[in-house]
Amino acid sequence: MFGCLVAGRLVQTAAQQVAEDKFVFDLPDYENINHVVVFMLGTIPFPEGMGGSVYFSYPDSNGMPVWQLLGFVTNGKPSAIFKISGLKSGEGSQHPFGAMNIVRTPSVAQIGISVELLDTLAQQTPVGNAAVSSVDSFTQFTQKMLDNFYNFASSFAISQAQMTPSPSEMFIPANVVLKWYENFQRRLAQNPLFWKT
Repeated sequence: MFGCLVAGRLVQTAAQQVAEDKFVFDLPDYENINHVVVFMLGTIPFPEGMGGSVYFSYPDSNGMPVWQLLGFVTNGKPSAIFKISGLKSGEGSQHPFGAMNIVRTPSVAQIGISVELLDTLAQQTPVGNAAVSSVDSFTQFTQKMLDNFYNFASSFAISQAQMTPSPSEMFIPANVVLKWYENFQRRLAQNPLFWKT
């Protein structure tokens, strides 16, 4: 029903079923994993109104499992990429795998998938830094630079009544900077590489 992929490793499609509605994948050498992809194989869809919560578990310093909610997969969203590299030092969250006797070994993490109602999935809050940004770093940098420039330029804005004539200086109306800022944002959203043309 599910698959799990880590860069540089073989795809895992044989999840260990630990309960009727719970599945786990082992992730050996988890310390060297940055991202994991969880996906539905396409052979068996979720029952109507159901989806799967995706959890990451790693052993704490005492060897006890620490579970963290990453997100979910559904028939409408059959795959997801999660960043797990920053989660290994975080705290655990409420999870449905606690009472299970799942065999673990040190230095092996697990991805757990719990089949649940879509309404339940909608109420869950994944750990904040697990989601992988869908915006590339160049676009993020450009957006931050635009915001910074606009905020900086706006901090010097004065009204026409406050202006003192100075023939040696040029003034640019704030609405012109705002119009440029909005146009640049719009063009960046349509095509992040528009500036190359």
